[in-house]
Amino acid sequence: MEKIILKDIPDLHKISVYEANGGYKALKKALKKMTPSEVIEEVKKSNLRGRGGACFPTGLKWSFMPKDNSKPKFLCCNGDESEPGSFKDREIFEKNPHQFIEGALIACYSMGIKTAYIYIRGEYYKWIKIMEKKLEEAYKKGYIGKNILGTKFSTDIYIHKGAGAYICGEESALMNSIEGKRGYPRVKPPYPPQYGLWGYPTTINNIETLANVPEIIKRGGEWFASIGEPKHPGTLLFGISGHINKPGVYELETGIPLMTIINDYCGGITENKELKMVIPGGTSMPPLTKEECLTIKMDDASLKAIGSSIGTAGIIVMNEDTDIVKVLIRITQFYYHESCGQCTPCREGCGWLLRILKRIDEGLGRMEDLELLINISDNITGKTICAFGEAVALPVKWTVIKFRKDFEKKIKSEKVFLPPKNIVHGLRH
Repeated sequence: MEKIILKDIPDLHKISVYEANGGYKALKKALKKMTPSEVIEEVKKSNLRGRGGACFPTGLKWSFMPKDNSKPKFLCCNGDESEPGSFKDREIFEKNPHQFIEGALIACYSMGIKTAYIYIRGEYYKWIKIMEKKLEEAYKKGYIGKNILGTKFSTDIYIHKGAGAYICGEESALMNSIEGKRGYPRVKPPYPPQYGLWGYPTTINNIETLANVPEIIKRGGEWFASIGEPKHPGTLLFGISGHINKPGVYELETGIPLMTIINDYCGGITENKELKMVIPGGTSMPPLTKEECLTIKMDDASLKAIGSSIGTAGIIVMNEDTDIVKVLIRITQFYYHESCGQCTPCREGCGWLLRILKRIDEGLGRMEDLELLINISDNITGKTICAFGEAVALPVKWTVIKFRKDFEKKIKSEKVFLPPKNIVHGLRH
């Protein structure tokens, strides 16, 4: 399989090596041989879908940007990557940063954008320093700045450091953060192409999404569309962690069977244990049972068909010894901590879910708690400004449904609770 992003070329992060291997030729082709509309049409042909989790068609998103508009326009490159289990974008920053920069420049040209921001989470200090150096290299070569490559097109790219808030990975909270405001998601509509940064038209793309663009422009949209799963084509950077022998980031075609990834690429489960559960796309995605893992393919449509999602392709593998209740507590505790607090169902619901799960884990749970967890999750889903509510509610709901026996086992081993005589019965919580 041919890699599109994490190519097996030594020192590809160096601009000289990148140029020697065809780097920035796609930018030259776009600027000198294609109109902005032709660039967008080529990306549409590729059917490149967003790699940040939503899988929205990239070319279609670019086409939403108003044309013949004198207002300032912005591109936000989302490298926040705060999803637990996801660590793919930093591989691009480290191993092939100039392909991403080139993709961002092509995106700016296609939409008439003169200012782009790379939003990187503050904890990624190492990669922030890397990208600062790579941008400096690109400026010196004339790929960024005024009259790029002798054309009339000019664009500047800046790095914006996040402060470590998970919610700022959501596109509208990200824009508020860049504006210097608290990272609260915005009510939609209006959508970013109509009202984005400082009220001006804005497009937000994931780092991996943009890194695919140069190869699409060089080799054509039809070439890209022929790779992997037709409805979700190309390759994906799968970040794999957990109970496997060879964790890491693997670039593989979409539609590859999950068990092929686990066994053939990652060396199987540690200590030859049995598989128990897999989270397929970061912790905000509903989990998969062992039986589902045996047949599932890793693409957007296949996972949605069984009630989950590809997300950021951050695969977390868990073996037969895993305490599912404790795993869910850890996940829920993260989202409880990261909730921005703007919406009541999310702000109050996350804490409620966490308290019930801890009660079950401590041996004080009740059978009715399981239905209560599902009910609370249903009352969070679809009732918040952004998708953060679903990020906590769906994993809780489907982990309880799919691994109910694990929860029942802890409840059945419940300790006998004998309240003091001076406490009225029924006040147990």
